[in-house]
Amino acid sequence: MSALLPEAFADLEPFAAKWCLPTEHERYTARLASTMQEMQAFYDAVVSRAEDAMSYLERLPYDGLPEDALNLLHLLYSMIQVSFPVEVWSQPRVPDSGSASFDCLSEPMP
Repeated sequence: MSALLPEAFADLEPFAAKWCLPTEHERYTARLASTMQEMQAFYDAVVSRAEDAMSYLERLPYDGLPEDALNLLHLLYSMIQVSFPVEVWSQPRVPDSGSASFDCLSEPMP
């Protein structure tokens, strides 16, 4: 199987298949389907490399990211998606939200 992420981020590859998701809906669905232990491990790994990842991506053309760099960006988006459950709520769902849900009408570009 070929790598999904740039070589410099090979240490994050174990998380790539699950978390390199192109849409907010997919990222939110993955969050809800994950345990807190899975999200904590993912969050800890990516947060420690987030500044390096952002620096790497800033050197590339935003409107023409290679696929591995786009996957890295999606990985960062997923890290943001799990940040509140990990840092604040200690659960995948928004507390006291019952069966409420939301649909994202637009996606960040790229």
